[in-house]
Amino acid sequence: MSEELIDSDIRMAQTLPSEFYTEEKYFTKQMEEIRQCLQFVGHQSEFDSDMTPIPHLEAILKQPLLRTNHESEKHLLANVCTHRGMILCQEKKNGNSIQCKYHGRTFEKNGKLKHMPGFENVENYPADSDNLPSLNLEAWFGFEFTSLNPSLKLESILQPIEQRLNWWVKDLNLQHDAARDREWDIDANWILYVDNYLEGFHIPFVHPELNNALSKEEYSTECYENAVLQIGMANENDICFDIPDDAVDAGKRVAAYYWWLYPNMMMNIYPWGVSMNIIVPTSVNTTKILFRSYVQNPELLEMGAGALLDKVELQDQNVVEGCMRGLRSRLYHRGRYSAIHEKGVHHFHMKLTR
Repeated sequence: MSEELIDSDIRMAQTLPSEFYTEEKYFTKQMEEIRQCLQFVGHQSEFDSDMTPIPHLEAILKQPLLRTNHESEKHLLANVCTHRGMILCQEKKNGNSIQCKYHGRTFEKNGKLKHMPGFENVENYPADSDNLPSLNLEAWFGFEFTSLNPSLKLESILQPIEQRLNWWVKDLNLQHDAARDREWDIDANWILYVDNYLEGFHIPFVHPELNNALSKEEYSTECYENAVLQIGMANENDICFDIPDDAVDAGKRVAAYYWWLYPNMMMNIYPWGVSMNIIVPTSVNTTKILFRSYVQNPELLEMGAGALLDKVELQDQNVVEGCMRGLRSRLYHRGRYSAIHEKGVHHFHMKLTR
């Protein structure tokens, strides 16, 4: 891969070659990259138990993890016993400590070894290696994130959202609505799902209901180092944000802020709250899509661009799976970008191939 694979001038550039979507060697490299990037853990409103396994992070990072509440502290611990590697916690639970069901090794909820039967005569025990390792757990207005890369700066990645929506984040009081959680398995490479998300070009052709809720002329895309923002404007009679006069978007009828965070996370912000989309690559040919809903204004749930999310999602999956079939064709290799509508896709492909 070279930086020149995707020309920086979108008017000249060709799209990502089909082998990036279909060949195992590229998928392996992409997963190495994803595991060093920012990942979504959850929202504070869903961690009402002392111990909560995070299965989607295990799928992405290949590391079983346990989110714990320890006194006033929150931790993200390895969910693996330091004795023989047994998984410690299989489901949400409350309790004063974490105990392995194999041999009884017990840990504090901050990961510190508490007790182990049968180790009375073991020398140089306990050592630091007997405690549970942990990852950084960083909070941002109730949302929690982590990374295998300890040098990653959460603030720099999320700064564009905070700057653009400072009037929104300061009054956040979101609550996780588990009844609206969704999981889908699709027969397509994960990049295709991101590609589709990063452009509104397809909306008139794929999403008739969403198309009716958005103003076609005012849809816009902005690219940042680690993010892409798409703004959907509401038609005159549809629901929109009440934006203060001193905000960047004052006077605009914004129906939705669609934020993509590199490489596999979407934060869709509607007047009713936030839909987080987590992309979990499961193989070169398959992807799991997770939707998590965090609601602030439930009375607005079925209104505007934020309504009918399930229907819109299934429409997207249909075209993404169709593209995956087409990318396997011997008669297709790569295409061209719309310089007007596909700036986000072009930005993603340049970053991915660097």
